[in-house]
Amino acid sequence: MMIEKLKEISLEAGKLILEVYNSDDFNVKIKDDKSPLTDADKGSHNYIVRELKRNFPDIPIFSEEGKSINYEKRKSWEEFFLVDPLDGTKEFIKRNGEFTVNIALIKNNLPLLGVINVPVTGESYFGSVENGSYKSLNGDIEKIGVSKLLKTDYLTVVQSRSHSGEEEDKFYSNYKIKEKTSKGSSLKICLVAEGKAELYFRSGPTWEWDTAAGHAILLGAGGYFVNKDKSPLIYNKELPKNFGFIASSFEI
Repeated sequence: MMIEKLKEISLEAGKLILEVYNSDDFNVKIKDDKSPLTDADKGSHNYIVRELKRNFPDIPIFSEEGKSINYEKRKSWEEFFLVDPLDGTKEFIKRNGEFTVNIALIKNNLPLLGVINVPVTGESYFGSVENGSYKSLNGDIEKIGVSKLLKTDYLTVVQSRSHSGEEEDKFYSNYKIKEKTSKGSSLKICLVAEGKAELYFRSGPTWEWDTAAGHAILLGAGGYFVNKDKSPLIYNKELPKNFGFIASSFEI
């Protein structure tokens, strides 16, 4: 089963990341887009790409660290893997543990299934619309689902550890807020998927590989994921960016 192999690949990539995380030198570089790059990003990318090619040779791969693939080449892809080999590099550098490995399968521009591994805890989130979503740790697997609270109830909302501001505050002012919690990387989406929060608004841009795996897992858990203007969020755009989104347990 594909999702089992993707879990295995993400878990092994997480172990490679931890080797760097527990070392004295991350060898941090700054990319052209001003975001950081470490040996852990590169090592995870190389491993994931190699294993995906070995196990699924007919499915192309689009990864953050291999994002130079020309749109003319990828626009005809009906199916492909979308990979963030280390989501939350800033959190990795801060050593707060809030970073993940994200692998998603995109089909016809929509996320079909996703896997998120949390290297520091060993937890994995995985799921699909067809088969539901789950969380696993040390072989124990539990089915997860979104909160049953209504949008008119008092809600727990998620904010980015590194990217929140006035637009988020304005959006959340439309709801009754019981609690605000901050997390790094795609863990914010996972909190909504497992029912620990109801709403996550992101005003600023993200790359498609930042959201795809979480998007699939949230849909499998019964949630919703849309652009911040409430239009459908699709993948494999010419510029592979999202300009704000809403992840929620209820329809916005």
